[in-house]
Amino acid sequence: MTDGSAPHPPIPAGAERPPAGPGRRRAPARARRRLAAAGLAALAAVVAVTLAVRGGGAPACAAPPLEAAPPLGAGAHTGKATFYDAKGAGGNCSRPAAPTNRLYVALGPSEYAAGASCGGFLDVTGPRGTVRVLVMDQCPECAPGHLDLSAEAFARIADPVQGVVRVTYRAVVDPALPGPLTFRIKEGASQWWFAVLVGDHGNPLRSVEVRQNGSWRAADREDYNYWLIPSGAGPGPYTIRVTDAYGHRATATGIRMSPGQVQRSTVRMYGGAGAVTTSRPAKPSRSPSARPTGASPAPPPSSPAAPTPSTPTPLVEAAAPDACA
Repeated sequence: MTDGSAPHPPIPAGAERPPAGPGRRRAPARARRRLAAAGLAALAAVVAVTLAVRGGGAPACAAPPLEAAPPLGAGAHTGKATFYDAKGAGGNCSRPAAPTNRLYVALGPSEYAAGASCGGFLDVTGPRGTVRVLVMDQCPECAPGHLDLSAEAFARIADPVQGVVRVTYRAVVDPALPGPLTFRIKEGASQWWFAVLVGDHGNPLRSVEVRQNGSWRAADREDYNYWLIPSGAGPGPYTIRVTDAYGHRATATGIRMSPGQVQRSTVRMYGGAGAVTTSRPAKPSRSPSARPTGASPAPPPSSPAAPTPSTPTPLVEAAAPDACA
């Protein structure tokens, strides 16, 4: 949760913004082992045993740290909810303003995922019912599963007097779009330093690319949700290709170098002209958890049944685990 103001870090012309967030802290060294006085033969035996162990089975590896990632797919999560007021501002996701219905949420660092959740939606269920909220902000002190809702959203699911309630929540896949994609070039941008904010994309975004000199240049997402090309992308107008976490892709043309202005394109992220799907996701069902009450007839032997996912499969780039030294 922030104070409601969108971050605007000073960036010298031509300089790349340093990565946000502290680096990983290393655990302090433990007390040093002491070798007891022993003869040369005993020391040689210890060395021999050490070499034998290293040459034998693979050593045990420490559990990898939990990686930050936005909530995706149809799986339900459990946690708790509190509430706050962004006072009309657009939060850490740098929206020009809070949504007009004032239904939004701030996520902790692990689920905010350095801006990767921005612009997505969650369905949150509490004691009184369910509310759909826009991911708009970060709550730095929130642990995984802690949702900091707007006051209006909290009142939809619980009595505000309670302050904290248990909730379940899940990502909304392919929510209804308010219109075509929007683009906002950041103040201070020029042909030498490119930064764009993409809006009305529905699902969390995976990548943003700009066409330049016949090829696509990938922009880097900052934790305040702008997509940057530090060396610039030329004077424009720009052709921008946007891909979301489920493989939907749309290409917008004619985006001008007009810092501070919200420009609405003519293409939708999905379900309209200019939008394609790269991973061929199936249309999500209204009730992913629902199961038929009657027995389904068995398929004929000549046509084995192929399961159809109830929701699009997120495009997740998983790194191969490092070998233990």
